[in-house]
Amino acid sequence: MKIKAVSFREGASAFFFDDQRAIKAGAGHDGFTYTGKPITPGFVRIRQPGKVICVTLEVENGRFAYGDCAAVQYSGAGGRDPLLDPEKYIPFLEKQVKPVLEGMELDSFRRCAQLIDDLRIPDPLSEQPHQPKILHTALRYGITQALLYARAEAAGKIPAEIIAEEWNLPLIAKPVPVFGQTGDDRYSNADKMILKGVDALPHGLINNVDEKLGRQGEKLREYLRWLSRRIQDLRMTEEYRPALHVDVYGTIGQIFNNDPVRVADYVASLEKDASPFALYIEGPVDLEHRERQIEGLAAITRQLEKLGSGVKIVADEWCNTLQDIKDFADAKSCHMIQIKTPDLGGLQDIVDAVLYCKKTGVEAYQGGTCNETDLSARACVHLAMASRPERMLAKPGMGFDEGFCIVTNEMARICSTFELRSHHA
Repeated sequence: MKIKAVSFREGASAFFFDDQRAIKAGAGHDGFTYTGKPITPGFVRIRQPGKVICVTLEVENGRFAYGDCAAVQYSGAGGRDPLLDPEKYIPFLEKQVKPVLEGMELDSFRRCAQLIDDLRIPDPLSEQPHQPKILHTALRYGITQALLYARAEAAGKIPAEIIAEEWNLPLIAKPVPVFGQTGDDRYSNADKMILKGVDALPHGLINNVDEKLGRQGEKLREYLRWLSRRIQDLRMTEEYRPALHVDVYGTIGQIFNNDPVRVADYVASLEKDASPFALYIEGPVDLEHRERQIEGLAAITRQLEKLGSGVKIVADEWCNTLQDIKDFADAKSCHMIQIKTPDLGGLQDIVDAVLYCKKTGVEAYQGGTCNETDLSARACVHLAMASRPERMLAKPGMGFDEGFCIVTNEMARICSTFELRSHHA
C-alpha cells in the first residue's frame, strides 16, 4: 500500500519558544513574558509563540495519517537545530519532500523513516543554502510520526504494535511510569501531581540562579524540603513514593564555576533534603560543548559515587542525537539520559536510543518538550509502550493536567488493545 497524497499546514504547539541563553543570563519577568533582548539567533524576542507544521498523508485505502513537526522550547540552544518557522519551511517541504513521500510504499515503518532521515537536500534557510544537509529535526520528527500512523493504517494495527513487530519486542499491557513537569508554578502543580499519584515529579524549571536556585543553592534546597514534606502530607498511602526529578539547566555549575567536585558535593548534600525519596538532578552543568559536557558530567558522576551518594545525574543538554546518546551512555557520564524526542528527528532513533540505554545499563527517560502537541505526545506513548523506558514525560504544555491526561489515557487504550489482541491470539 502506498502514500497517495501529502499536505502540510501551519499549526500551534502547546507552549512557547524561549531563548534559554537569555533566560540563564538573567532576563527579567514581565507578566508571562521576559524583558530584555534575545541572544540566540533566530529569536525576535525572548519568548515567542510556539508553532508546528501539521503533516497529513492520504493512503491508498482512503485512510489518513497525521504527524506534527514540533521543535523544543529551547530551540537553538545546547547544540540543537534553530527555530522552526512554518511560513518558511512549508514551501521547502512542498518542493523538496512532498515528491519523496508521494508514491512511497508503506511496507516497513523503519525503512520509510530511515529514508526520510537519510535525505540530504540543500536547505535555503541554512547558513550554507547550497550544501545538501539532513532535514531539520522537527521535520523528521513530524514526518516519521505520520509514516508510523500510515504504516499502522495499512497493516490494520496500532502504532505500538508496529514498533513491537519491527523491533521484535514483547507487547506488555502495563503502563510506563510517568514524569510530570510543573513549569514555573512549581508549588500548585506539584500538589496536583501528588494528588494524582504521578510516578516522578516535579521537573521544577530551575533555570535561573537568583530566582530559583539561589547563589548558595539555598532556594532549591528549601524547595526540595518543602516537596518532601508535601508528598508525605498529601499522599493517600505510604506506599506512594515518587522519584524527585529536578531539571536545573546548568545553574548549579554557574554558582560553582563548573567545578565537578564542588558541584558533586552540593548535589550530594541535597539527598538529605529530598529524603525519603530518590533524587535525580538533570543538567547540573552546561559546558556549552558536547565533549566537555560528557567529560564534565562523568566527573560529577564519579565524584558522587566516591561520596557514596544515592543522587542520580540525568544528561540532557548536548545529548541530542542517537549518536550523542550512545556516546554519553558509553562514557558512563550519567545515571539516566533524557531522550528528548524532537531532538532525535526520526522516531526510529527514539526507539533505538531507549534500547541502547537499556543495553548499556543507563536508565532511559523518554522526554520531549512542553512545546509539542497532543498528536506528537500520543505517538511517543506508542514508542514508550513498545520500548519500555524507565519513565516518560507527561506532555505537552506546562499546565500538567492536560499532558498527564493525554499520556495516561493513551497508555490505557494501548494496554486494552494489547489485552484484547491476546484474547484472539
